[in-house]
Amino acid sequence: MSALTTHPTAEPTGVRALAKRLSLHLDTLPTAAAVVIFIGMIVYGEAAYGRIVQFNTLSNLLINNAHLVILTVGLTFVILTGGIDLSVGAVIAFSSVAGVMLMNAGWNPWLAMLLMVLIGTAFGAASGVLVQYFHVQPFIATLAMMFLGRGLASILSTVPERLADDSPLRSLGTQIEIYDGPKVDDIVITPGVIIAAIVVAAAFFVLHRTRTGRTVYAIGGSEQSAALMGLPVAATKMWVYIISGTLSGLAAVVYTARLGSAQNITGIGWELDAIAATVIGGTLLTGGAGFVLGSVVGALVLGLMNVLITRDGGIPPEATTIITGGILLVFVLLQRAVLARRRE
Repeated sequence: MSALTTHPTAEPTGVRALAKRLSLHLDTLPTAAAVVIFIGMIVYGEAAYGRIVQFNTLSNLLINNAHLVILTVGLTFVILTGGIDLSVGAVIAFSSVAGVMLMNAGWNPWLAMLLMVLIGTAFGAASGVLVQYFHVQPFIATLAMMFLGRGLASILSTVPERLADDSPLRSLGTQIEIYDGPKVDDIVITPGVIIAAIVVAAAFFVLHRTRTGRTVYAIGGSEQSAALMGLPVAATKMWVYIISGTLSGLAAVVYTARLGSAQNITGIGWELDAIAATVIGGTLLTGGAGFVLGSVVGALVLGLMNVLITRDGGIPPEATTIITGGILLVFVLLQRAVLARRRE
């Protein structure tokens, strides 16, 4: 009797093994690239300018970009479904001006803060209704909301509205010392940073641990397939715009607390910053793939870029948009490569 012998298939090694592993995790490549860029920027900044890898620098990075992180989380929900929200910057302008004016008029500050958030919710709900029930393209629907919000903010006031020095809203921008380092190298945060961290944690839980999150990804992958599977497509699309609008209102609270004033030109271009941060963080513009933590990294990349430009001193501030556009273009091309590889 002859025995049959089997020969185990040789495992790929070297470059082929690396290629195989990368092909299994294509969706994570843009996010990994964002992390690499962030670390590279820190290393470059420390080598070129010094005092980048310090507690106070990193603390200020978080404090100054807490509102952008909150905006980016909201945009992540929308873009994951294949949509877009251009109204977030205008919502911040209208919400912040309205809130500060109401507080200065004698309203209960906490009630005014709640109203600031609800203004964002109303704008998000309006965008969701236009997109889902009137079948308006997300770009057009949210562009209309952007013009509406910016116009309402300008009707309310065309000059900066300053918070009273004793306003409770300012307490959200108060710095809290966590670690007393040498000289001024301390770890400090603000309640605004804590709010941003809570938003990120809640968004991570919703997207990765709930049916709503799975539906968001399914809609981005194929809305028709999601509907055929019996998933609540209509309700979920409404919710993602409501979430984005609500977080825009919350970002207005956090930003106004730090700045201490509001005006109708606040937030111009922030929708593009939030979209750029989301894309840099690895969320596909076509929807269906991305990570909220990657979006946070994308926001910090933009924030750190501003720090490095300020430290350099020789780069004009206008170059920020050029550099942001270049980074965004690189990540869009990377996404295209990932999509092409996935189809193969």
